[in-house]
Amino acid sequence: MNLPSLMSAVELTAHGGPEVLRCREDVATPVPRDGEVLVRVMAAGVNNTDINTRLGWYAKEAKGATSEGDVHADGAFAGALDFPRIQGAEFCGRIVAIGAGVSGWSIGQRVVCPTNQSEATDAAPTAYVALGSDYDGAFAQFCRVPARHLYDVTESQLSDTEIAAMPCAFGTAENLLTRAQVGEGDRVLVTGASGGVGLAAVQLAKLRGAVVTGQCAASKADAVREAGAAHILVRDETAAPKSLDVVIDVVGGPALGGFLEALLPAGRYAVSGAIAGPVVEADLRTIYLNDLTIFGCTYQPPSVFQHLVDLINKGLIRPLVSATYPLFEIARAQADFLSKRYPGKLVLIPPESNA
Repeated sequence: MNLPSLMSAVELTAHGGPEVLRCREDVATPVPRDGEVLVRVMAAGVNNTDINTRLGWYAKEAKGATSEGDVHADGAFAGALDFPRIQGAEFCGRIVAIGAGVSGWSIGQRVVCPTNQSEATDAAPTAYVALGSDYDGAFAQFCRVPARHLYDVTESQLSDTEIAAMPCAFGTAENLLTRAQVGEGDRVLVTGASGGVGLAAVQLAKLRGAVVTGQCAASKADAVREAGAAHILVRDETAAPKSLDVVIDVVGGPALGGFLEALLPAGRYAVSGAIAGPVVEADLRTIYLNDLTIFGCTYQPPSVFQHLVDLINKGLIRPLVSATYPLFEIARAQADFLSKRYPGKLVLIPPESNA
């Protein structure tokens, strides 16, 4: 297959506001190396992690909620970031080229990969690399990915746009639920339940047989109920003390103390986000007197993503995609994302190529 030598892509040129995103049509198309494949990106999801990385929010100096204008240096997952970097933490794509040493894959297969890709060793059991942060990601026409991190979704009946909305959001949600051992009959609170990760967590927890309370703005309650929530807790309301088995938190901020108080003895709190603020206050007595367990969730074992892909291919889950945008309208898409005007996911569509 003849591939174009140049492609369209969005480069992150520094930490900063939308002005540091450079839209180009003359970026060299990657060539797959040993063990890699080249994927034509059909669609790419918009995620908070892309905005956080652009702003440098992961730096310890960042104390508040994700906010344009609050910019910090060396604020990617692993600290300093190599610029320019093509971001994009999730995609749905089709294989267009295969590098040496790769077997088991064919041109044309539809594929996805996790955002945080396990590189675990005995010495570093939670080591990973992040798509769109540690190496170039999906905000481009083509993306080069290690074949060992790919998963086939060719048989899924979901659209490319729907599948592109799932690896980061649903992968994060499934990891939270797995770590917290959510099961049949558990009473689970999902914070930020109208967002991409939140709606995914509601849907996946319901699939596990949990009784789900979704916390969200009143205007988005219908979408959260449709995803599977039995109860709605309006944003800024507090759950009743000792009423929950599990809290799945992607919001953080000043509500943490109330979340912990709402857990029953031996309850579990799992966190994978802090968009309302990373620096929080809690009473340690609540934690140790009630034998609570706290899970920080970033590393994903491959088994977690494999289970998610099985659900995708069986048609058991479906994301809510509220809007799509051409790739070069990324600044508008990210502004809409931060405005929280839409429930669920926003997705970017790269221009068509000749591949």
